[in-house]
Amino acid sequence: MDGASRLMSRRQNEIIALLRETGRVGVEDLARQFEVSPQTIRRDLNEMSEGRLITRVHGGAIVASGVENLAYEARKLVAQSHKRLIGEAAARLIPDNSSLFINLGTTTEEVAHALAGRSGLLVITNNLNVATELYRSRGIEVIITGGNVRASDGGIVGATTVDLIRQFRVDTAVIGISAIDPDGTLLDFDIREVHVSRAIIENARRVILVTDSSKFARSAPARIGTLADIDILVTDHLPTPAIADLCRSHDVAVVETGGPQESDTGSID
Repeated sequence: MDGASRLMSRRQNEIIALLRETGRVGVEDLARQFEVSPQTIRRDLNEMSEGRLITRVHGGAIVASGVENLAYEARKLVAQSHKRLIGEAAARLIPDNSSLFINLGTTTEEVAHALAGRSGLLVITNNLNVATELYRSRGIEVIITGGNVRASDGGIVGATTVDLIRQFRVDTAVIGISAIDPDGTLLDFDIREVHVSRAIIENARRVILVTDSSKFARSAPARIGTLADIDILVTDHLPTPAIADLCRSHDVAVVETGGPQESDTGSID
């Protein structure tokens, strides 16, 4: 029994390592990789879910929470098709001949991708990936904030970043976050990034939050604000009626893009 427990512990640690690399794991794939039955993998995932190490979703699991975000390449893979639809929907809400902030995140990068080719836009960003996406567009002027560049994802953070953002008052802010609590609290991992996001919210006439529904199943340690700070939420779908009620109570307009519900947190195998 002790040997089996040690073996299972090693397997669970390897599963968590895979999650941090890929963002999501599937029961069938894990069963093949570890040469065990799908039922054994389901037990592993359920035990880790009970320990709040992961979040179970239909067919597998995603990282639930922690003090450290997923690796950038893994974040790009999570809900990839949803993020593309969210980005396109958010871009349609932004008129030509307007100014906007775009902050860090793989979903905000999809908004930038959908904006490429538009005209008369002034984009201020602390995201090198957003700047790379947009700087070739003749109709878009891009301003990159100063600050410290994170090697992990090209994000620019720090006091210098906040100071530059406070020099502007833009029409629209497009923001992403790492997690949303059931009470509507918006959360992230890096306190420096949180300070930047707060400054962006404070200096925009309208705030659009872009996030896929998996963020409602995650948590993070640093508080950005609440849904009351948001004007429009663009997501694939709202996970619960309670979240829909919360949006209504704070006068948050919701745009649901639909798509396959890859992260069905209410259902496990």
